[in-house]
Amino acid sequence: MAQAIIVTGAASGIGRAIALALHAEGHQVLAADRDAKALATLPSALRTVTADFAQPDSFAHVAATALVAFGRIDVLVNNAGIGQYAVRPNQRENPIRFWETTPEQWWRFMTINGAGPINMARAVVPHMLAARQGRIISVTTSLGTMVRAGHLLYGSAKAAAESAMAVLAADLEGTGVTSNVLVPGGTTATALVGETAGDPARMLQPEIMVPPLLWLLSDAARSVNARRFVAADWDTTLPPEQAAERAGAPIAWGGIARMPIEPK
Repeated sequence: MAQAIIVTGAASGIGRAIALALHAEGHQVLAADRDAKALATLPSALRTVTADFAQPDSFAHVAATALVAFGRIDVLVNNAGIGQYAVRPNQRENPIRFWETTPEQWWRFMTINGAGPINMARAVVPHMLAARQGRIISVTTSLGTMVRAGHLLYGSAKAAAESAMAVLAADLEGTGVTSNVLVPGGTTATALVGETAGDPARMLQPEIMVPPLLWLLSDAARSVNARRFVAADWDTTLPPEQAAERAGAPIAWGGIARMPIEPK
């Protein structure tokens, strides 16, 4: 059954690969990105909307556009983000130490990478709750990146997003709406990593995200909630449920928490 899906950051990289794959599967896709020129290169059958997720009015605008286009919102794929390449092109060779960051940079990364996914979720969840069904899938990053030297801006903001998605999953439990996280599992060949990151052919390719994402949209995953899936660990030779078991873990850091999440 075709679903009405919003994909943010859909003009390039992972978002573009996801939007194209979903369209090929017959879903109705609204591709959202701030790069209007790149959006225009997507197939005309995809709906597009220009949105800068640093602006607080962008979230309601994207949700409203989807409702006008499709009459409903079944799925949100939170993918939009910015990388540290935008701050320092050679940041891998010349790391951005935390004392070198500016309040303005911190604000922008936390606004787009950290708060953006939860604000986009806030814009669509009321419609999903009214329909008693919906799926929110957010792209974060590996734990190693969240705590790596020189990655304060990107790593910490993505950690904030994953924490927010874990809270969202807990709040949504039993509503028919789910919140899960999907990460590539390594350096991925996108503009986000910059031109000095190495040979793109040796990196993970954006399309690696597609098999686990399609499973998360399937009937078999209808009740899957509060999980994190690593695309690089997804074995396409296995039945999807087995691949999900192998590539999945509790969302955020639930698997290593020493204290009970809920006090008794």
